[in-house]
Amino acid sequence: MKKEIRQAIYDKYIAPTKKERPDYIGVEIEMPVVNLSGQAVDEAVSIEVAERFIDHFSFIVSGRDADGNITSAKDTQTGDILSFDCCYSNLELSFGKAVGLFEIKEGFEKYVCFLNAEFAKHGYTLTGMGVNPHADINHNLPIQNERYRMLYHYLHSYLKHTDEVDMRFHKRPDFGTFTSASQVQLDVSYEQLTDVINVFGLLEPYKAILFANSYLPDYPEFLCVRNMLWEHSMQGYNPHNVGMFGKSLTNTDELIDYIGTQSIYCTMRDGKYVNFTPLTVNEFFSHDLVEGEFFDGKGYRKIEFAPEAGDLEYLRTFKFEDLTFRGTIEYRSSCCQPLSEALTVAAFHTGLKEKLYELKGIVENDEVIYSHGFNATELQKLLSKQKLPEYIDEGAVERQLIRILDLASAGLQQRELGEEVLLSPLYERVYRHTNPARTMLDGIKNGIPIESYIRQYAAI
Repeated sequence: MKKEIRQAIYDKYIAPTKKERPDYIGVEIEMPVVNLSGQAVDEAVSIEVAERFIDHFSFIVSGRDADGNITSAKDTQTGDILSFDCCYSNLELSFGKAVGLFEIKEGFEKYVCFLNAEFAKHGYTLTGMGVNPHADINHNLPIQNERYRMLYHYLHSYLKHTDEVDMRFHKRPDFGTFTSASQVQLDVSYEQLTDVINVFGLLEPYKAILFANSYLPDYPEFLCVRNMLWEHSMQGYNPHNVGMFGKSLTNTDELIDYIGTQSIYCTMRDGKYVNFTPLTVNEFFSHDLVEGEFFDGKGYRKIEFAPEAGDLEYLRTFKFEDLTFRGTIEYRSSCCQPLSEALTVAAFHTGLKEKLYELKGIVENDEVIYSHGFNATELQKLLSKQKLPEYIDEGAVERQLIRILDLASAGLQQRELGEEVLLSPLYERVYRHTNPARTMLDGIKNGIPIESYIRQYAAI
C-alpha cells in the first residue's frame, strides 16, 4: 500500500478514535411503508405524509429528488432526520447524538405516532419488519436522485459479472428498496477499537437468533434474509466490503491493511455519480485512469477519470461492525424490530459496550456454538435460518443468551439511567426460543394472516 494512501486511511478512520469526546449514541431506524389495502405504495402518499411531518415538527428540507419531491429533512436543533431510504416505501428516522436511550425512545415514539396517524388517513402504516411484507407488490423503484439512481443501476449490473467472481448472486437486486435495518453508532476509543470489532464479531451468531425479523418468501429458509441479500449482491462483489471480518485483528495496522483491500465502486465528478467495476482501495489509487459510467439525464455514458485523494470519501462498506469517519462503530446487522421494541437493538449494544471485556471472556470461551468446527462467519449464516443445525442444544443457547443479556443489563445499570428495562422484550424472546420472524411465521402456519402481524408490529 502506498504511504500516502495508508496515511489517508489512518486520517479518515483511525485518527477520529483518538479524539477526546463525550460518549454519544446514534440510532437509525428504517421502517417499511405498507399499503394496508394490499396494493402497491403510492409515492404521492409517502411524500404527502413527509410534508405534513416537516410542517408539524418544523424540520428543514435537506434533500429533494429530480422532480422536487422531499427525500430528507432535518431538525437543526436536535439533529434528528426524516428521510426515505432508497425508495418511498422505506422511511428512516435518524436521531442526533444522544447521551441516553430514553431521549431517543421518546422522540421515536412521538414521530412514529404522528406519522402513523397521517398514514392511517390513507389506509397505510409504518411497521416494524426487516423486509417489507409487500416486497412483491410494491413498485420497488429508486428515488430519482443521483445517489439512489446510481445505487439501483449498480446493483442491477450483477448480470455483467456472473462469470467474473466466484460467488452466487441472488435475483433480487432491488433488495435495497424493501429491506429495513435498525442501526446503532457508538463511540469507540483507539485503545478498544480492535477488541470491539473482534468481540462483537464473535457475538453476531447470537444476534442472528435474537433479532431475526426479515422473512422473504423467495428465500424461505431464512428468518434473517437481509444480510444474505447484501452479501450475495454487487455490494458483496468484494466480500471484504460486507459481513464479518473473517479474522481476528491484532492491531490498527492490520485494520488499515484490511481497509486497503476493501473496494470502491463509485465516486462523483462534476456533481454526477460515476460507478465502475469495484476496485480495492489499493488497486484504485494505483490506476492512472479508471473507466466508469454516469447518467447524463437520458441514459448512461462511459467516462474515464483519474483517481483523486478525495475519492476515498466514497468508500461504502457494509460490515456488521463498520468503522466510520466519526470515530464510531456502526452496528449494521440487525433488522428493524417491532416498533414497540425498536430500542432493543440500541440498548443491547450500549449495555454490552460498557462490559466489553466481560463479553470478550464469554464469547472467546464459548463452547455452546463454537465447539463444532464452525467459525463466526459460518455460524452467523447458519443461525440466520429457520432450521437450526442439529448439533445446537437450544437449552444451552438459551442459558448463554440469558448470560449475555444479563451482562448487557448490568452495563446499562452501570449508566444509572434505568435503560435496562428496554431489554425486557429480548428476555421474553429467549425464554420462548423465538424472535419476531419466527413468531410471525409460526402464527401464519396456524392461520393468522400476515396483516395481523403488520398491525401488531406497527403498534407502539
